[in-house]
Amino acid sequence: MIANDIRKQFPILDQEVNGKPLVYLDSAATSQKPKSVIETLDHYYKNDNSNVHRGVHTLGTRATDSYEGAREKVRRFINASSMEEIIFVRGTTTGLNTIAGSYGRANVGEGDEIVITPMEHHSNIIPWQQLAKQTGATLKYIPLQEDGTIDLNDVENTITEHTKIVSIMHVSNVLGTINPIKEITEIAHRKGAVMVVDGAQAAPHMPVDVRDFDCDFYVFSAHKMCGPTGIGALYGKKKLLEKMEPVEFGGEMIDFVGLYESTWKDLPWKFEGGTPIIAGAIGMGAAIDFLEQVGRSEIEKIEHELVTYAMDRMSSIEGLKIYGPKNRAGLVTFNIDDVHPHDVATVLDAEGIAVRAGHHCAQPLMKWLDVTATARASFYLYNTKEDVDALIDGLKTTKEYFGHVF
Repeated sequence: MIANDIRKQFPILDQEVNGKPLVYLDSAATSQKPKSVIETLDHYYKNDNSNVHRGVHTLGTRATDSYEGAREKVRRFINASSMEEIIFVRGTTTGLNTIAGSYGRANVGEGDEIVITPMEHHSNIIPWQQLAKQTGATLKYIPLQEDGTIDLNDVENTITEHTKIVSIMHVSNVLGTINPIKEITEIAHRKGAVMVVDGAQAAPHMPVDVRDFDCDFYVFSAHKMCGPTGIGALYGKKKLLEKMEPVEFGGEMIDFVGLYESTWKDLPWKFEGGTPIIAGAIGMGAAIDFLEQVGRSEIEKIEHELVTYAMDRMSSIEGLKIYGPKNRAGLVTFNIDDVHPHDVATVLDAEGIAVRAGHHCAQPLMKWLDVTATARASFYLYNTKEDVDALIDGLKTTKEYFGHVF
């Protein structure tokens, strides 16, 4: 698909905001949804709505087939070995909490280490903080280079034989840094640790092969990859998942329930207690179909061209500072001298341009950057160079307005 053909698949983009054509540059927060995903959800609720696994009637069979079919699509999407390794969760946050609450509680103790980085999203910091408090383990951080990247020598020095878990984001939602997951995984395994990857900002934008990475866990959310909110996937190596205890208990995940003891279903269902997010999973499968039709290598190319163009144009604006490395994923985080990021976002919104402003759920990274907040423009497959041009015009308007005010 060419850019305009892709854009036409997203109905929400065909509107005006504040009298201006909508320019949506906030896909790192959540992506927009193509017609095919919207229609899939509509079809499910109109024709197939039923609970899964439990019934023998036709609607139940249809719903179950679609739900489990979506699991197979997720498996292929990240090249997992088996559907047993794919667990549907509410999103990346739930997936990381599940790993910390199950694998972490069983395998981390006093004197052990958990290693992360200062660039992590809060959802990849707080579960490990809590685990360290509960177990007496030490939480350690791999230092960042000046441009917000990781040096593998620092990885070697930070991970020790006492490290049990290394958990790192594949792509930074603030800096756009693309971390060398395969190389970090090799170091973690050599030191005897398991490797957890927060793939929320990577899986929607670039090819992901968990078998090539050899990571032990990989988590991501559907809403950032053209799918519905409230659904995501947790990949885990089968040999680890089999030994892990569930963290939610109830219907669906049981094999036998007695008065005092119960047993669990096999993988992956032992981790999916209660009625699952059926429509969400089916919608996630439809989103995968859409992304694979375009091709993630093509998506990666589109975003690389856009972010390169954006950084080139933004660097010519006096008083605008860009954070993060030159080689990055498709987002630009920035500040304008003497203008608060929320004011930048407000002026841009008046021009019909949606960007994100704040700490981006990364307060430790904000402290490392020595700022309280930043503005962020993030790109996806439906964006164009015309969107970037509109952003540049909006930033110039912002500077002019606050130049007159102050």
